[in-house]
Amino acid sequence: MRKRYDKAFKAKVALEALKGEKTVQEIATTYQVGAALVALWKKELVEGASSIFERGGKDKEAQELERKQEELYKQVGKLQVENEFLKKKYRQLYGSEPPL
Repeated sequence: MRKRYDKAFKAKVALEALKGEKTVQEIATTYQVGAALVALWKKELVEGASSIFERGGKDKEAQELERKQEELYKQVGKLQVENEFLKKKYRQLYGSEPPL
């Protein structure tokens, strides 16, 4: 079964490897991961560092999630207004609260 590591853990290990205070093998032993993984994460950090400044602080996934969240909030608001309108009309027609 494969282990999955979160982004924060990968960044922590890769930054420590990038500092060069310990060898890759020492870091791998400390964090109980393979030396090849540490080297890979370090390489990805070095290669991807320039893209941090290109995105303006937010990546595409975060922007997409925010857009979807705003759209859902709009839909919820619209449904709440429609629901209140229908309840009001039901009370006007039947003189009581609608059954749930």
